[in-house]
Amino acid sequence: MEIVKQMLLLLLCFPCHGMGTTAGSGKDKSSGTFDVKDFGAKANGMSDDSKAFLAAWDAACKSSGKVKILVPSGTYLLNPVKFSGPCRDVQTLEFMLQGTLKATTDLNKFGDGEGWVQFGRVDGLTVTGGGTFDGQGAVTWPYNKCPKEKNCKVLPTSVKFVNTNNTIVKDITSLNSKFFHMALLGCHNFKGSGITITAPATSPNTDGIHMEGNSGVTIASSKIRTGDDCVSIGHGNSFVTISGITCGPGRGISVGSLGRYKDEEDVQNIVVKDSKLIGTMNGVRVKTWANSPVKTSAINMTFENLVMRNVGNPIVIDQTYCPYDKCDNSAWSKVKLSDIHFRNIKGTTTSPVAVTLKCSKGMPCEKLSLHDVNLQHAGPGNISSACLNVKAEYSGTNNPPPCE
Repeated sequence: MEIVKQMLLLLLCFPCHGMGTTAGSGKDKSSGTFDVKDFGAKANGMSDDSKAFLAAWDAACKSSGKVKILVPSGTYLLNPVKFSGPCRDVQTLEFMLQGTLKATTDLNKFGDGEGWVQFGRVDGLTVTGGGTFDGQGAVTWPYNKCPKEKNCKVLPTSVKFVNTNNTIVKDITSLNSKFFHMALLGCHNFKGSGITITAPATSPNTDGIHMEGNSGVTIASSKIRTGDDCVSIGHGNSFVTISGITCGPGRGISVGSLGRYKDEEDVQNIVVKDSKLIGTMNGVRVKTWANSPVKTSAINMTFENLVMRNVGNPIVIDQTYCPYDKCDNSAWSKVKLSDIHFRNIKGTTTSPVAVTLKCSKGMPCEKLSLHDVNLQHAGPGNISSACLNVKAEYSGTNNPPPCE
């Protein structure tokens, strides 16, 4: 009888062991931390860890309060993953990336228009930790036909933020994206800083940070070296501030291209300031397509306190933009450009035409000004300006001289 009692006591006490953590849950209840390794991530760079990451996200998203998804040091191979909300009871969600995420190189894993890592419909997200998103783009760049073909199949963007609110991204690296490194789509109140973006100058369409349809975006104190625009500000953006960027190699910082599609929205209140552009194809530019299908506008844009070093085309407005061999420029651009200001821009250019202001014939630029633009040719010879359909206002120092 005594033996039976002892066995009963053992059975009753057995579930008590390990009460602090539910076995297999991967959650440290005391800290609200969800470690992807507790959900089965191998971190060996060869095994597919996608399911483990999605399981960790799902558990964190269904939790409450302040939670953290931890990606410890190591290399994690991932197929396309979508980290989606809403996470209704979560106050803040931190994605702490300390390791390296490597993208699959098998394009068959991606659907049309699908990105690699996507964060969507979540509030109060922070992505940080000093880790790396490695798109492994070199394997797939030869399959990118977009630089030559208008109707091309777009390769995957490395990291997408879609319809997020109050997002912070800091101290992370994007390496060798297949297409864009980072895309912001329909986000509100997005703050990025300490971002490092790296790809060869020859990598096609590897825009550093591309944005469409956002409001309240700040990108600061970041280094972008890539094969296309360091930052590209597309349609539908408002109240965007880009500051403290070191850009190069690349194609510069752009607003546009605008006016290609029927559903585009206006752009307004854009500031690009306190940045350096080094060895880039362009400096700062606004580009719109000719033959744009609907009327839109891009207004109140300021480019100031910029340093150019050996930049091909430091200041550009181009309303006949078309990157293809055959372009229909029979009709003028219907994107109205107004209130555009270039202030305190200095440095060196490798082009004899340092300032290009080429506006629409049917809707000429309005309220365009240049103040204290002081550029010098990196080699021998003088530099000049080229203007079309524009009457700009000049003040302070201006080199190259204004258009006559």
